[in-house]
Amino acid sequence: MGTRVDAAASYARGVELANLGRYSDARRALAEASTAAERDGDRNLMARIVGTTAYVLARTGDVDAGERLCLEALLQDGLDDATIAQLHGQLGALALERGLLDDAAAWLDKSISGLRDEPVRQANMRINRSLVDMERGHLEMAMADLAAAEQAYREAGMTTEANLAVHNRGYTLMLAGDLVAALQTMQSVREPLDGESEMWAAVNELDRAEVLREAGLVTEAERSLAAVSEAFGRHRAPRDRATADYNLARSLLSHDPARAARAAAASARRFAAIGSSGWAVRAEAIGLRARLTLGRVDRTGGPVRAGRRLPPRTKVAEVVAGLQAHGFSSEAEALRLTDALARLRTDRRAAPPVARVGRRTPLEVGLLAHELRAAYAAVEGREAAARRHAAAGLDLLDRTRRAVGSLDIQVSASMRGAGLITTGLASALRSGDHAAVFEWSERARSVSGSFPPLRPPPDPELAADLAELRVLRTAAPDGDWLATPRAALLSDRARQRQWSQTAAGELRVRATLRDAIAELDAGDVLVSYVFDGVELAALAVSHQGTELVRLDWAAARSALRGLRADLDMAATVTAGPMAAVVRRGLDDRLATLSRILCAPVDALSGAERILISAAGILAGVPWMMLPAIAHRPLSVATSVTAWIAQRSRGARAPSTAGFAVGPRVARGEEEVSAGSAAWSRAAVKAGGDATVTEVTALAAEVDVLHVAAHGRHALDNPMFSGLELADGTLFGYDIDLIPRLPSTVVLSACEVGRSSVRWGEEALGMTRIWLHAGVRNVIAAPVIVADDAACELLAAMHESLAAGIAPSEALAAASVRTGIVAPFQVHGAGF
Repeated sequence: MGTRVDAAASYARGVELANLGRYSDARRALAEASTAAERDGDRNLMARIVGTTAYVLARTGDVDAGERLCLEALLQDGLDDATIAQLHGQLGALALERGLLDDAAAWLDKSISGLRDEPVRQANMRINRSLVDMERGHLEMAMADLAAAEQAYREAGMTTEANLAVHNRGYTLMLAGDLVAALQTMQSVREPLDGESEMWAAVNELDRAEVLREAGLVTEAERSLAAVSEAFGRHRAPRDRATADYNLARSLLSHDPARAARAAAASARRFAAIGSSGWAVRAEAIGLRARLTLGRVDRTGGPVRAGRRLPPRTKVAEVVAGLQAHGFSSEAEALRLTDALARLRTDRRAAPPVARVGRRTPLEVGLLAHELRAAYAAVEGREAAARRHAAAGLDLLDRTRRAVGSLDIQVSASMRGAGLITTGLASALRSGDHAAVFEWSERARSVSGSFPPLRPPPDPELAADLAELRVLRTAAPDGDWLATPRAALLSDRARQRQWSQTAAGELRVRATLRDAIAELDAGDVLVSYVFDGVELAALAVSHQGTELVRLDWAAARSALRGLRADLDMAATVTAGPMAAVVRRGLDDRLATLSRILCAPVDALSGAERILISAAGILAGVPWMMLPAIAHRPLSVATSVTAWIAQRSRGARAPSTAGFAVGPRVARGEEEVSAGSAAWSRAAVKAGGDATVTEVTALAAEVDVLHVAAHGRHALDNPMFSGLELADGTLFGYDIDLIPRLPSTVVLSACEVGRSSVRWGEEALGMTRIWLHAGVRNVIAAPVIVADDAACELLAAMHESLAAGIAPSEALAAASVRTGIVAPFQVHGAGF
């Protein structure tokens, strides 16, 4: 005689397995429970088993079958009110799977009311209703349901379910735009949830990727989304896989519309296959928006390649109607406005629809509405109005990020405002108005600098996490070390702490053309290079006046393509028969760039000192090596507004210097020995003494910090770029732990002066991180520098720095004195 199956215990096991995402195991346990409940004649338990089985069927792709089971169960006699209410809740969950938000809300409202005496079951339904409210934008209502659900779970001793409610609260905070609180909240329960099952770990990673995407870290987000899509495929969870593909398409939409269209099509197919019509139409809308993308720049600053043909108006109207029918009104409006923008840009006679922006308008829709107004004004030749509308959109964006000083978060604003920035820049260039061109070049470059950071308090827990990350990176120096589970957890925790603790200061007033002229001395020339996705121009400013010069973008783009490779090769091949050939090739390329970028700007020929403010597409140009401006004091500014602010802090003559040498640096000790000899008060950290702790402590004690160390620029995650010291990497995040920063930082290291260009104008790397933290000057190179050149040139520069000469003038004088032309340049105040 076999063991008698306990129906209730088998059902509980089936529910547990379903919650863990082990759907095949869950179906077996539920089938066993159903047989036992039928044997016992327990109709209510049989009906509850049907409800959970319906959920499993929906998650594995058969919403129709799940719905039929629930409706059939409701026809059974003898069910109590709580069981009926639970079946209503399951029908609500199934309607949510289909994207039928109104139906889902109605069923779930009825269920929650009927389960008033069943707090845990009611909590389950509150979780589902919170998802409906998230989709409808009713975020306060979602938060209330999640708080009530968490309380019920905790009172019942159900820690895992309570943690899930907390995680969902973090997701709601992300939807509300509070990325700092979102990551902090999700992070607080990530470890216990990840430990429950692979499926929950994948769901957590999916939601984490959405936060990263919203923060502008799209490369990392897209890598995670692609990975979780595959994980859901392995677990035969088509609904979750379709959701991952949908979010991947949304991320790609901002910079790679062709890939976005493919991901959206895959998502729409998967949603349609499981009967989720509402979600299918949402994915279809993203695909249409990808095909309608015009007038955008990608992350390198180049124009996004658009499709050859716009989708038919009738198709767009059909999808807009489908979105509205399913309750996705904001997404319908976003598609409608994107369509209007595309048609206005291809057929300048097209009349745009009315675009209203109210207090409750979602940010994405509000930005599109302002961009459409600006584009329509430009079509009508009302250029001042076009710039006014574009500026209003950027002001709206400013208001959403005032509380956060973190560079990561602030740079994400450039992602959201890329269309408005391009529209404003193009209008300014068309107008030929020098003041307008200057204003918009500053708007483009000041998006992440409008709110300077306040220094965060000391954080020993962040320091401990970074120390462990150093160990992990050392163990896998050439691998994708941040992709390991432990590194991902620690990196998110570091982000969360840095984001939450770095508050924004007061709004920095954007510099005007008049302010720039007033700040310049006689003989100074400022050149602001602007790019609107199509046209490259230079605005030169001096006491003698202003000039706006159109440059040959096609020729510049061609010359830029091989620049980095030529610079790296010239630094590597310094002897032998090929050295002269390599150097000649580099000299020819630099001369070509000089003719394109500098020669047409008349003001540069007589400039005594030069300030460069450059578009993101020119981030890798070694300005000090261009023949037309070589051997003259030069500074590269993130923006003129930032440059004026850096100079306003005053420049007292430095009296102390600190030097550090990382491992395996050829001539490193010779370099710092020669440099330190110029100073009467200098400290040197070398060998085992050059640890992260020692070097950051040294940085807090000196006016000038010089680090000769190998460095690596993390292209996808610049805040984890770093300098290799005796015990591991000094990360970008470590800089915020330094209580007092030096005035000048010299980075004599392989490529750490390099930057990742995000969204056309925002170059982010170690140089930018030091400047954002409050350093006045950073001297670095965007490429590898030959050891001999670095050693001799920087030693000569320190002689001038120690004598009180400004960094730009010191570097130029060293170049003249040694005859060395290298890619080192000064960023920040400079002179």
